[in-house]
Amino acid sequence: MGTIDSGDTAFVLISAALVCLMTPGLAFFYGGLVRRKNVLSIMMQSFIAMGVVTAIWVTFGFTLAFGKDVAGTIGGLEYLFLNGVGMIPHPSYGPTIPFMTFFTYQQMFAIITPALITGAFADRVNFKSYLKFLVAWSILVYIPLCHWIWGGGFLAQWGLVDFAGGIVVHVSAGIAALATVFFVGKRKLLPGESLAPHNIAFVALGTGLLWFGWFGFNGGSALAANGVAATAFVNTDICGSIAMIVWLIISWVHEGRPSMVGALTGAVAGLATITPCAGYVPLWAAVVIGILSAFVCYGAVQLRIKAGWDDALDVWGVHGVGGILGSILVGVFASASINKISGLIEGNVHQFLVQLGGVAFTSIYAFAVTMLILKVIDMHSPVRVSDEVESRGLDAGIHGEAAYDMA
Repeated sequence: MGTIDSGDTAFVLISAALVCLMTPGLAFFYGGLVRRKNVLSIMMQSFIAMGVVTAIWVTFGFTLAFGKDVAGTIGGLEYLFLNGVGMIPHPSYGPTIPFMTFFTYQQMFAIITPALITGAFADRVNFKSYLKFLVAWSILVYIPLCHWIWGGGFLAQWGLVDFAGGIVVHVSAGIAALATVFFVGKRKLLPGESLAPHNIAFVALGTGLLWFGWFGFNGGSALAANGVAATAFVNTDICGSIAMIVWLIISWVHEGRPSMVGALTGAVAGLATITPCAGYVPLWAAVVIGILSAFVCYGAVQLRIKAGWDDALDVWGVHGVGGILGSILVGVFASASINKISGLIEGNVHQFLVQLGGVAFTSIYAFAVTMLILKVIDMHSPVRVSDEVESRGLDAGIHGEAAYDMA
């Protein structure tokens, strides 16, 4: 009890609240991008994750992720139903904060990760099947990855680092999103129907909430109010800002207009890309990473369009590719003077190779297991809604509600 630092505790608790806010922010971001008839459906998929994933995390999820390592593969059961998760700090998970503070902070990451995937299969997935997917994916993909990288598992033992979730959150969700796109198939449009965002103001509101929350997402991952947290905080803002500007310029040149949605998407791409790097790289590197994220993620979106993949809200191109890029760039720009990890620029080839290998392995795992989950669920309840429901809209067809009462 005597090792608890009130400043560190307050900082991480506030950071947890900021990360919690990101899930409603994501709901608005996605809700604005879809068509009017599917607003509630996709927002519901984000909000319900707050309840379902919390239940998983409280009962057994947390202990499987952060319990004592078992052969590098999974955590032990000593924290089942939060047994032993109380006021006393854990030496490995925030030695100056109550262990329960670490628990709730990590819980918020577990909530938003599967919610990110929903943007890929917007407008066409059955809510009942989504609930099954949410539970299965959290247990079979998120929790193992969380343990392997943050809970002392075999990837951590290899030396793989991920400051705030570039791999655990963004790569896993982005690659899983691509698997869902291949499995579910393309949306079906009525004659003359447009896929244009129905409410760009919602997209802007969602982006603002996400950006605000990202300071807790990245800064709080230091688990203390210290210089590493400050570095992560500032890097987050720099990279998101630079990526927004560069994406706007690229899209303006390519598409002939300064797109609001494009600028907002660029900001999110930059924020996703800096996430694994935030507490490891110097401030100047955040500028370079922001520029690279705009070019690479914009290119990924264009590739997706040319390939005909119906990733409705570009989860793969923004979060998946951004997370992959940022996770690899840790092995390039990391500076030992900031947080003990060095990269190629400081002569550490090994860290670069570890990051490459870790990204490749986790990408393959997330894709394969996601595809397997979808196939098993589809055997018992159709993953995709009927043509009639898709045409009518999921809000009315499944939830029996409308986002806007125009009467």
